[in-house]
Amino acid sequence: MTKPLLRVAGFMSGAGSNLRRLLEYPDPAFEVIFLFSDNAAGQAQELALDYNLPCFVHDVRTFYKKLNRPRILRTPEDWKIRAEFDRTARALVEAFRIDLVALGGYMSLLTPLGVGAVNVHPGDLTVKNAQGERLLRGDRAVEEAIVCGHEQVRASTLWVNEGVDSGPLLLLSDPLPLDLPCPLERLKARPEELRRLAAQRQDELKAKGDWRIFPLTVQLMAQGRLTVKDGIASLDGRAIPDGITLEEI
Repeated sequence: MTKPLLRVAGFMSGAGSNLRRLLEYPDPAFEVIFLFSDNAAGQAQELALDYNLPCFVHDVRTFYKKLNRPRILRTPEDWKIRAEFDRTARALVEAFRIDLVALGGYMSLLTPLGVGAVNVHPGDLTVKNAQGERLLRGDRAVEEAIVCGHEQVRASTLWVNEGVDSGPLLLLSDPLPLDLPCPLERLKARPEELRRLAAQRQDELKAKGDWRIFPLTVQLMAQGRLTVKDGIASLDGRAIPDGITLEEI
């Protein structure tokens, strides 16, 4: 008997290029069932039309505006409100019998949805600061890597928890050299130029990194090769506490 395909929901906020690569993955062991977006100004509906998928948009800015509250997560009350926002997503995940949520450029932190979720991040999450914490977290990871003088950057996939890019690390992309057009100190003195360069390098990383490891991560999970149990990721039964590169798969 053929094993049923893993049922996946794709979550996005912007153009959804990562989810497009997921939808185009050859011979998948998974099926994307619907798309969900937290941004009414994004392109989820256009992407869904391209692949004849159901699409649901629940705009996070409108949600918080109606409550007259800032979109922050600092206190238990903030998390309670975010859980209320996520109620729509949880209902959809349950109604469509989703096995896994794939976050492709989804910019809102999630409260538990009842199933696991994977995310793709434009930074090497094996890099740590002096305190042993992940250095390149958040949406400015490439810029941070440049400022820190790193010679290269990688994309990472990770299992999602309630922290910011703090879940178990899964796959690491091949490295992208961070070639600079001028000395780093001069670049630091030109914030706008620094931001433009970071955006350019992030686009390059997306094409060479995100678009390879994101669908592959979902495929490996659908095949049962890549698993996460009790906060520990494993590939083919072997623990990978620092993730695994494409060369090692």
